[in-house]
Amino acid sequence: MTARELTEAEAEDLLRCICFKTGPPRALGVELEWLVHDLHDARLPVPHDRLRSAYAALRALPVRSPLTVEPGGQLELSSLPATSLMECVSTVSADLTMVRAALAERGLVLVGLGQDSRHPPRRMLREARYDAMEAHFDRTGPAGRAMMCASASVQVCLDAGYEEPGPLGFGRRWLMAHLLGAVLVAAFANSPVQRGGSLRHRSVRQANWSDIDPVCALAPPLDAPPRASWAGHVLDAPVMCVRAEDGPWSAPEGFTFRRWLRTGEPRPPTRDDLDYHLTTLFPPVRPRGHLELRMIDAQPGDDGWTVPLAVTHALFDDPEAAESAYRVVKPLAERTGSRPAPRNPLWAAAARDGLTDPELREAATACFAVALAALPRLGADRDLQDRVAAFADRYVVRGRCPADDAPSPAATKDITP
Repeated sequence: MTARELTEAEAEDLLRCICFKTGPPRALGVELEWLVHDLHDARLPVPHDRLRSAYAALRALPVRSPLTVEPGGQLELSSLPATSLMECVSTVSADLTMVRAALAERGLVLVGLGQDSRHPPRRMLREARYDAMEAHFDRTGPAGRAMMCASASVQVCLDAGYEEPGPLGFGRRWLMAHLLGAVLVAAFANSPVQRGGSLRHRSVRQANWSDIDPVCALAPPLDAPPRASWAGHVLDAPVMCVRAEDGPWSAPEGFTFRRWLRTGEPRPPTRDDLDYHLTTLFPPVRPRGHLELRMIDAQPGDDGWTVPLAVTHALFDDPEAAESAYRVVKPLAERTGSRPAPRNPLWAAAARDGLTDPELREAATACFAVALAALPRLGADRDLQDRVAAFADRYVVRGRCPADDAPSPAATKDITP
């Protein structure tokens, strides 16, 4: 089917089949994006040639997790699917140890920060995809370039869940991901930006996601069955670009994939075009057969990323914890209004206020307690349990998040218009 024209009915069927693959939750993974700074002076922007040279050396490392580069030169390490939390943590930790050592030899360091607001975004990768993406996002302002070139995250990947209803059913997990997602934004907010001597946002990275293209970064409606809702969202989303062998990749503003299917212009779309279109959509929870939770800022410290991984895994994959967490976050739905994440009041408060928001603080405190109780059942070792407990004590129960450690070198003046 990849070389022939795709019909609208075929596209809908494909989306329903490939985006939610149900079954017992057995695997998890994590995708870690990192800013890369000069080891001795983080205020200095690292020249792109220097980054390219360092990344060329990384390709020779015997890491098990694939390494890729983001448009602005951020480094991403993506774990392979793991069958347990500790397998995922130990494998990725070992890979990161090798990566850090290789970068240190070249005077560079990985930095866990959701948004680098010290410098204007600078694109390193000059490819047709990113040319088209930049042009598309520039239609709505500067947030798109900031997201592409200066942001970093912890993305937790979980199985979709059972077909049948229940705490581990995919419908429940889909809904909970969008409610718990706001709690995760608030608890792990780590991209502070100051204005007028106070914090304008605790997660300016999440605020940027809310400000880019009004469709591609949104969640689909949650009041409909997930498969139908997601399929409709994908087909009605604007096409970022039509790929071409010659010339720039572009598309008219507002040109949806459904319109492309119906008109066949500028050329009939194929299965490959649908697959590519999916990669240009950036909702806070992306169904890729599994669920990819994309809303968590990169975390400080060498092992800070393990805390959101452990907490999210516990709240979704331990049946008792999943039921308790759902009861905790369900009342938050009243604050979402009619607008989807991340453009609703709940998510806006999470990005702006973090856990100074009383309801988010209460929900996060309860969820962390539930997660801590579940971690031994999921095989977490004592060191990881202690790390999660220390985060809860330092931040959550006090209504704080990593961004509240500002003023610090991480908290900068707002450089966006």
